[in-house]
Amino acid sequence: MRRPKSKKFRKQERVSEEEEINLLNSWIQFQPPDSGSNPMSLPPLPKDAPVGRLHDDTYSRYAGASRFHQFPLSKKTKDALREAKFVAMTDIQRASLPHALCGRDILGAAKTGSGKTLAFIIPVLEKLYRERWGPEDGVGSIIISPTRELAGQLFDVLKIVGKNHNFSAGLLIGGRKDVDTEKQRVNELNILICTPGRLLQHMDETPNFDCTQLKVLVLDEADRILDSGFKQALNAIISQLPKRRQTLLFSATQTKSIQDLARLSLKDPEYLSVHEESVTATPTMLKQIVMVVDLDQKLDMLWSFIKTHLQSKTLVFLSSCKQVKFVFEAFKKLRPGIALKCLHGRMKQERRMAIYSEFCEKRSVLFSTDVAARGLDFNKAVDWVVQVDCPENVASYIHRVGRTARYKSCGNSVLFLLPSEIQMLEKLKAAKVPVHFSKPRQERLQPVSSLLASLLAKYPDMQHRAQRAFITYLRSIHIQKDKDIFDVTKLPIDKYSASLGLPMTPKIRFLNQKIKSKAVSTKSILVELGDSNKENFVEVSGKKLDTVTFKDEETENGLLQLADTANEDEMKSSEIGEMIPATRVLKKKKLKINVHRPVGTRVVFDDEGNTLPPLARIADTQSGKETMLLDPEQKAEYYRRMREDLKKGDKEDKLVERQRLREKRIKQKMKWKAEEEDDEDDISGSEGDEPETVDRRHKKKTKVYFDSDSDSESESEEGERKGNTGITTSAVTLEDQEALALKLLNSMHS
Repeated sequence: MRRPKSKKFRKQERVSEEEEINLLNSWIQFQPPDSGSNPMSLPPLPKDAPVGRLHDDTYSRYAGASRFHQFPLSKKTKDALREAKFVAMTDIQRASLPHALCGRDILGAAKTGSGKTLAFIIPVLEKLYRERWGPEDGVGSIIISPTRELAGQLFDVLKIVGKNHNFSAGLLIGGRKDVDTEKQRVNELNILICTPGRLLQHMDETPNFDCTQLKVLVLDEADRILDSGFKQALNAIISQLPKRRQTLLFSATQTKSIQDLARLSLKDPEYLSVHEESVTATPTMLKQIVMVVDLDQKLDMLWSFIKTHLQSKTLVFLSSCKQVKFVFEAFKKLRPGIALKCLHGRMKQERRMAIYSEFCEKRSVLFSTDVAARGLDFNKAVDWVVQVDCPENVASYIHRVGRTARYKSCGNSVLFLLPSEIQMLEKLKAAKVPVHFSKPRQERLQPVSSLLASLLAKYPDMQHRAQRAFITYLRSIHIQKDKDIFDVTKLPIDKYSASLGLPMTPKIRFLNQKIKSKAVSTKSILVELGDSNKENFVEVSGKKLDTVTFKDEETENGLLQLADTANEDEMKSSEIGEMIPATRVLKKKKLKINVHRPVGTRVVFDDEGNTLPPLARIADTQSGKETMLLDPEQKAEYYRRMREDLKKGDKEDKLVERQRLREKRIKQKMKWKAEEEDDEDDISGSEGDEPETVDRRHKKKTKVYFDSDSDSESESEEGERKGNTGITTSAVTLEDQEALALKLLNSMHS
């Protein structure tokens, strides 16, 4: 058991902390870096140079230092860094720490895996330490992350670097059920690492949640947090924070938007892009490959890649959660020979963190959406990053490939581009991203589409997953802003659905506008077919049609691949009718009944073939012979007798049905009464229970009386049978119940 510190020792500790804080403040103020300068441009300090206070109240220079022990940091922070084997600083740390320790706002941009996390964790700890922040001071710093996994990773780094400090810290992320526990303790925390949604939830719901004394605000992956997806939440958060604070923004692709900076109330921020002069925007140890792959061959290429890299740790990026689910489930059933995992935003938080931890430790293939594209640092290096679907922009590409080749380690990436997405290659080259073309070896290509079709036939639920994956992928292409790269009208949709194993192309309801298709000249078609063959053009439901009209949805799905003409206006229905039909059988169009169609008349013939009026042949019931009752009086008499017979039969049927319903209600009443007695026994056997819910089932039930001879009774008779509470007061004896039960049994056997 740890012995408590004595009062004398605590006093000495406070004095030493005060002396250290005074020393640090004097050291920082002695030679601060010039505003607008990059400390990396200064000559580095020698390893054996004196550190700290020199003679005559002078201090060593820290701007341009390359090691942590040369900086004006507290002993607690330096000890934790040394124990974690953080000795030499990275470029972004050398550039940003001198400005951050001076209390300046920072916009830090650096390549992925360059150590941005320590560049803001250390200033946060040092700022609160020099302010002598304690539990009673409340929230002193907020660190906002766009994803839960990244927030958890930041929290782990904070625990390592700040373990010697006395600050309280909390991880506030969505997907967890302990919101009430967080609300009870959030006001006592000094450092909050959170996602925007969870932080805003506490600001709105937690009583007395106060951030007015905030000293440091940090946005990790700032460009992602400042975009439209988090705009509303971030504006609400910023409105509740004090304007006099230090703000640190870090990302691999930093924003320079004046509007974004104004939203955050930044004051003369220092823009530090340590790799802006670099030859490449991605890590130098990263080998990047681009392959042009047709849409219907993407899964074949992915399957072949996995089968040929069974000894590698591979991270696969897809556009949507539904795609991740389908590909993961399908490939798992096909057993490629390596462990498969999936990660997406629709999973529960506990499961997401477990999968992230498992992938960090073991060699496997992880299928993921962009939820794993930013900031995550996997402990053991990722060998390959495979981008099956094209990223939405260059920044997303840089963040994706940044999961490999982290900090002086090697890595590989491959990007599958469609022929219609080839312009992304030009944008990557313009952004100083070095990529290399590579052609797949056709002899090593292993088609998987036929296997997927068998899986969908064997597992019906897989067909629904495939349909959702198909639709969500097309939707992800449809909503992209850059139409020069992402054009859903250029995709071979029919072939793509077949490559997923689907027997038919699903409907795509979100495409409301018509696709501007390229018209084909129909003259050559008619010449080849000839007028005589035109009637055999297409056959639907056994009927030969001269022309075929396609639904807008089906033309949008790319079912018709049309050649060039001089006119590229929207296709007319008359032109569509002369086109060659798609290879797949189109869904039958529902027929509408024409209410104005001509109606025929019924013709009745006698034995000799003579026509008779309708319903003229009527049997003579008296003689038993068929006679032609054409006399109006006889017909009227016959109809009168028939009506009387029908009324009599209807009356008898009603009596039988009424008796059946009465017996059914009696049986139900007996069942309720038996349940009531059981409930009364249960209530009497337990103390303190409220019997309010016992008669709940009778609230909306129609009251039934056993001695009632009719279905409805007069109000006077009903009043005699009811008490003041409206409950039936007449009792049913045991003999009556036995008689009713016997009657029911007899009716059932009969």
